Amino acid sequence: MNNEVLNDEFLKSIDSNYEFSNKPIRRLKKSQQPGEIKLQLENLKKQIAEIDACDLKNHANQLVFSDGNFRSKIMLVGEGPGQKEDEIGKPFMGDAGKLLNKMLAAIDIKRESIYITNVVNYRPPNNRKPTTAEINKYSKFLYEHISIINPKILIIMGGTAMEALIGNNFKISKERGIWKDVIIKGKTYLSIVTFHPAYLLRQPDQKKYSWIDLKEIRKKINELNIIL
Repeated sequence: MNNEVLNDEFLKSIDSNYEFSNKPIRRLKKSQQPGEIKLQLENLKKQIAEIDACDLKNHANQLVFSDGNFRSKIMLVGEGPGQKEDEIGKPFMGDAGKLLNKMLAAIDIKRESIYITNVVNYRPPNNRKPTTAEINKYSKFLYEHISIINPKILIIMGGTAMEALIGNNFKISKERGIWKDVIIKGKTYLSIVTFHPAYLLRQPDQKKYSWIDLKEIRKKINELNIIL
């Protein structure tokens, strides 16, 4: 399928904080063996499962941790599980997930070739937006998650993910599509903010901006010679 067809299909279908310091920034991280990464992910998942006094956990059916290839150099962070995700146990499984798959396909990326997670790991009641307190509570786990995966490109999808990784004093309409250096645990990650698929389903007029972001992501993947 050529890019023009994918482009048309996509357009039809989609209706951390900054840290400043004088200290040197670690831009390289020692590569780890797959077994080490899997063990670290299992330990992180266990830590999240053992969270106490959490309304999200108390109202959800199960923990939703991640999906995709943990060895990928592309990591995508969304908001939190919805009803379908809460039932299946994986992120982006509902309508927003179907749209995400089309978005990725539009730039020749298979969903299973990247790594996907969310800011919060339990479904908020009635699919509401996570509160700032909830975002802060789960951010330490998210930072550890990113550090373990150690991606070359971090895709930040939606306002909740932007708040967790960049801050809450920004507007996604102004920040989207711009490459940023986000520092997590002393290491710099090349990041880009874009709209969440669920938002695009509600606001189809924004799809043209999302397509611009997607093309920018594809361009950067090519520039960095990332194999997916």
